[in-house]
Order: sequence, then structure tokens, then C-alpha cells
Amino acid sequence: MSGSAVKVSQGVQLAHDDYALERVPPSARYGWWTVAVQRFGMLSALSQFLLGATLGMGMRFWDAVLAITLGAVILEVVAIAIGIAGMREGLSTTVLARWAGFGRYGAGIVGVVIAIALLGWFGVQSAVLASGLSTLLGGPPLWLWSVLAGLLVTVVVVHGFKGMAWVAWITVPAFLLLAGWAISVELSKQSLSALIASAPAGPPLDLAQATTLVAGGFIVGAVISPDMCRMNRSVADVVKQTVLGITLGEYLIALVGVLLAHALRTGDVIAIVTTTSGAVGTLVLVTATLKINDWNLYSASLGMTNALQTAFGVRVGRPVVTVVLGVIGTTLAAAGILDHLIDFLVLLGVAIPPVAGIMVAEYYLVRRWRPALEASRATGVLPPTAPAVVPAALIVWVAAALVGKYVTWGVPALNALVVAFVAYTLAAKIGLVPAAEKSSVPAA
Repeated sequence: MSGSAVKVSQGVQLAHDDYALERVPPSARYGWWTVAVQRFGMLSALSQFLLGATLGMGMRFWDAVLAITLGAVILEVVAIAIGIAGMREGLSTTVLARWAGFGRYGAGIVGVVIAIALLGWFGVQSAVLASGLSTLLGGPPLWLWSVLAGLLVTVVVVHGFKGMAWVAWITVPAFLLLAGWAISVELSKQSLSALIASAPAGPPLDLAQATTLVAGGFIVGAVISPDMCRMNRSVADVVKQTVLGITLGEYLIALVGVLLAHALRTGDVIAIVTTTSGAVGTLVLVTATLKINDWNLYSASLGMTNALQTAFGVRVGRPVVTVVLGVIGTTLAAAGILDHLIDFLVLLGVAIPPVAGIMVAEYYLVRRWRPALEASRATGVLPPTAPAVVPAALIVWVAAALVGKYVTWGVPALNALVVAFVAYTLAAKIGLVPAAEKSSVPAA
């Protein structure tokens, strides 16, 4: 086989693998609107209605608007900062982490944590979808619905970003049309101005608590932005798709939830969205769940693919990892085990924001390994070496996660992220982060 044929074959394989362990070349990237639909799809989920209803039960409408604004700004700043790094380097979150604070083996740990957390939520979402389908349609037992729900998402994710983009173009408009119709029927029974002026029906919720709910609800999605933004073509594209996707998702979906809570005087608004009729309710449930759950599994597969290479030196194709993780998550959902692991998944969620703080600090301020990334970027390859592990980063990571867990003032997820950013920067200033040429190992 000729050299050019070998290169073509390798290129096809990398494309099929969605460049899980490589830089995404310019030719494989997408227009910002395609990526924005994916971002918005992650937020146009039933959980956003529930978030809005929670705010609506405890706050007046304009107070809820302020909380959503503050939470959305926090998410956008985090997502844009780390997303631009992912776009420039064309790397997923966990591969970028090798040169953004954690080192090769530290990035492997990051990959495992992200993979376990997102795989858990993949299973939870599959179980939620199964429960809804069972209620709406009856038929087979709940465990079988769980299997069907999990396998449906797995099939989509095996086809990578391209397949997920096609699904987004179908499910996001369908969800908005179907859910919008169901909601408009309910809200048309009351005066919009009266709903905006009405007092909340539940216990009061202060601004700090509400902002925490908004920012904390999607902070993991913001942290893993490189997984998505590596498909963008420019800094401007990252900013446009992030601001549009997050702003529309938070305002459009969450504020409707606020109005529904004021109209119905209850936080159980999802029933209104999903049970208007069997067919429509089923379609709303499927379209709302599919778009967020495919990203749960997709980012989990990227994290685990990186972890396998760093920990064991084994290159496994992302589609294979996707199938294995999809089967595991589906099995756990069908067995009902994940119902008992919610607290564990929430704990892992607290551990993920500091990752963004460390990566942003290293990439933009400390810059120990930024020159190596920039030097290799022009040739489209990875730097030949990476730090083996950065002990200071791991210590900061754990400390910041503990702050997020136990310091209840303000926004816990943001507290953890800011502490990680500041602590890592200080650690580098006092010489605890090694120079680029020290403790390096082969990058792959």
C-alpha cells in the first residue's frame, strides 16, 4: 500500500473515531450554528422545566429572571474560557488536560471521574425515559423499556458528532414544537401579566440559592465544553454558539417552567408537558431526553478512551468504548441500581468544576505547557511529550472539591472552580508546578 493510501486510511479511521485522541483538523469542523443546536439541545430538556418550576415555586417572576441571568453568565464565562482552549487545540477535555495542568496520568484520572459521573447520569436519564414511556404507553416491563432507551442512545453516539448533529436537527425543533403546544394550551387559560405579577406558591428562595441551582445544574456541561467546541472553527464561533445555546436554553425553557409553576401553583410541571396525550407526550419525552443523554454518553466515551490510553497504553476505538459503556449504563438502569447512587453522582459533580479552574489557570496564566501545544498545533499533531503527573494540581483538585462540598455560602460549584483557579496559579508562582522539561513522558 502506498504512503498516500495509508494516510487516507488513517484519516478515515480517525474521522470514524471522532478524533478522540487526536486534534480535530480544520476540514472536519462544523459551522457554529450546527454546534449551537447541539448546545441548546443539551439545555432543552425536561430538567430545565423542573429547574424553572423550582424557581417559580419560591420566587417572583422578575427575581427568577435575575437568578437565571446570573447563573447563565457564570456558565457562559466558564464554557467560553475552556471552550476556546478546546477549539484552538482541537482536543477533547481529557486529552487537553494532559497539557493543561494535570499531566498524562492525571488527565487519565480526570477522564475516569468524568466518565463515571456522566455514565451514571446516562443510566439515570435512561431510567427516567423508560419510566415515562412505561407510564404513557404501557406494554413491556420497565426493565425492557430501560434497555430500549439506553440502546437507542448508544446507537446514536456510536456514529459520533455527525450522527448526534443530525439527531439534534430533528429532536430540538420537535421538542420545542410539541412542548410549546402543550404549554401554550395550559398558559392560555390565564393572563400572562397576572402570572408575571403573582406571588410564588412555595417556600421563599433567595437569590444566592436560586443562582446556585441554575449554575450548578449545568456546570458539568460547561466544564466539558472542549468536547463540543473542538468542532468549532474560530473563537467567534465558540462565543456565538455558547452564548446563544446557553442563553436560549436557560431563558426559554427555565422561564416557561417559572410561569407554569405560577399558573399551576405546583412544582410538578413536567406532567403537563408530557401527558397532554399519549402520542404527543411520548414524543416530547423522547426528544427531550435523547439530546442531553447522547452527550452524557459521548463525553463519557471520550474520557474513558483517554483514560485507557494513559493508564494502560491501550488505544481502543471510541465506538467500541461507547458500546461497552452504553451496555453497562443500560444494564445498571434496567437493574434499578442507579436510584441508589444519586448522592454519589452528585458528589462526583462537585469534583468536576475544579478541573475547569485548573485547566483555565494553566492554559491562560501559568502556561507551562502552552508553548508545546502551540508549536505542535501548526503540524496538526500532539506534542511528543507531556508531564507524567502534576502533584500540585491533584492536591488543588481535591482541596477545591472539598470547598465545593462543604462551603455552602454562595454558589458551591463556582466556589470550587474559583478556589482551584487561584490555588493552582499560586502553586505555580511558588514553584510547585514543575517546568515543562521536567518529569515529562511520551504523550501517548
